Amino acid sequence: MAGKPTIFLNTVEPQETQWLWEPFIPLGKLTIIQGDPGCGKSTLALNIAAAVTQGRAFPDMDSIVTCGQMVLYQNAEDGLADTIRPRLDAAGADTRMVFTLDESQERLSFCDTELLQAIQIHRPRLVVLDPLQAYMGGYIDMHRANEVRPVLALLASYAERYQCAVVLIGHMNKMGGQSALYRGMGSIDIAAAARSVLLVAKHPQDAGTRVVMQIKNSLAQMPPPQAFTLTDGKVHWLGDCDVTESQLLSPGEEHKNAVSAAILFLKEQFSDETPVMPSKQIEALARAAGIAKATLYRAKERLGIRSVRQGVQSFWVMRGCEADPAGQPPAAEPVDFAEYPCDLPQELTV
Repeated sequence: MAGKPTIFLNTVEPQETQWLWEPFIPLGKLTIIQGDPGCGKSTLALNIAAAVTQGRAFPDMDSIVTCGQMVLYQNAEDGLADTIRPRLDAAGADTRMVFTLDESQERLSFCDTELLQAIQIHRPRLVVLDPLQAYMGGYIDMHRANEVRPVLALLASYAERYQCAVVLIGHMNKMGGQSALYRGMGSIDIAAAARSVLLVAKHPQDAGTRVVMQIKNSLAQMPPPQAFTLTDGKVHWLGDCDVTESQLLSPGEEHKNAVSAAILFLKEQFSDETPVMPSKQIEALARAAGIAKATLYRAKERLGIRSVRQGVQSFWVMRGCEADPAGQPPAAEPVDFAEYPCDLPQELTV
């Protein structure tokens, strides 16, 4: 029986990494996008697919896509007519360039020859499998490394042979106290097989904002997290944001800490000598301290601070630094608002 051929490394020509979306999604490799349900990972993937069909850079970064190219988008959870197509339309996709394999009679898996044949025939630039758990195959225990490795190695060989980016959408487990790489469903070998792993999560201080953070990159330096919003299925990029992995994984704890900091901030502003402050001034001071407006107002409610309007001016009135035990604001007392002018200091004017 003949052995495996020997390859001497001096015969191998070095090659630069090619990217679909640099440095987030490499071509010819596996990428994982993971996150909790409802965080926007599938919508993000559909917006990437739309950009590929139109030949657009995504978002404002260098891209080797110079003309619209094919996308294979396989989804086991959402309907084609009521979810996938409307989201692609919202993202501006050329839907003539997007195709899927019919799973109405039988589910697809990574090892099915139909998948390889579709890639061979249509040569998509991007292949998305959403979620990856649905495409492992019923006979694969995704928690067993020895079963996961050959399946993902086969999929990686497809990506390399046909120079397409293969993106796997993954759910996360509920186990706290672990890094994001270990929060992916199944064996850690799934993340090990990917050259890039992206975490998508809600911003810890703004539930309407999403963040995509790269948590593994075997091919380039990891970029800063990118913030974005979703409006009717379309991604709107906000640029770099300063959040940590732990903040994205434990938003509840971070939220509690943010509100606690805001409560302390308000207690420092108000006193027996200063029980009233113009609302514009306190909001400007909070912004300067890095406190989000929504967090400030939650702290205001906790402390039983009242909002009172005097003419066109609005004031916050505090009767003590502790919230009423019953959760009700203290009884109103007459206030001489002339003592508290509403003019902002120049350095706080926004």
